[in-house]
Amino acid sequence: MTNIYFVRHAQSDYTVHDDMKRPLTKKGMCDRALVSEFLESKGVSVVISSPYKRAYDTVAEFAQLNNLAIICMDKFKERQIADIWINDFDAYSRAQWSDFSYKLSSGESLGDVQSRNIEALCEVLETYPNETIVVGTHGTALSTIVNYFDKTFTYENFAAIVGLMPWIVHFQFDGNTCVHIDSINPFDL
Repeated sequence: MTNIYFVRHAQSDYTVHDDMKRPLTKKGMCDRALVSEFLESKGVSVVISSPYKRAYDTVAEFAQLNNLAIICMDKFKERQIADIWINDFDAYSRAQWSDFSYKLSSGESLGDVQSRNIEALCEVLETYPNETIVVGTHGTALSTIVNYFDKTFTYENFAAIVGLMPWIVHFQFDGNTCVHIDSINPFDL
């Protein structure tokens, strides 16, 4: 069995509009300790992350404490929304969840994000069979992965986790077949 713990980043500083460089807030830096504590007993041997600072920094403490290098995979990055800042994120998200092909001219659709993330997931499963892996990622990207394996995960589920940072989802695979998905709220542990 391969176990993958996808970790949605801790709280980030939305005053920084550069998606790649957006850092964690002070609270986010503190809350990543919840991730480290949860993962400590899981036997993790591989840590992978989106190249975006907030995702990387969320798993960095755990990696450092366990002497594990972080492998950056560009395909696990968050969706590209557009070259502009979206002021009404809720309306935009509703439109995307109701039509997985909906996107702005310079952005990605949820279908695009899901395909890219599933391709990356398949690469991880092929490269690290029977390992326990952590992947630092993003809320939308992770939600599309959950939706791929569980079509009952919809906009309402996504809306419920929008403010949950960090958020952990454990996937268990037998080969390439997902046999279990478990959502973990680290604030409830």
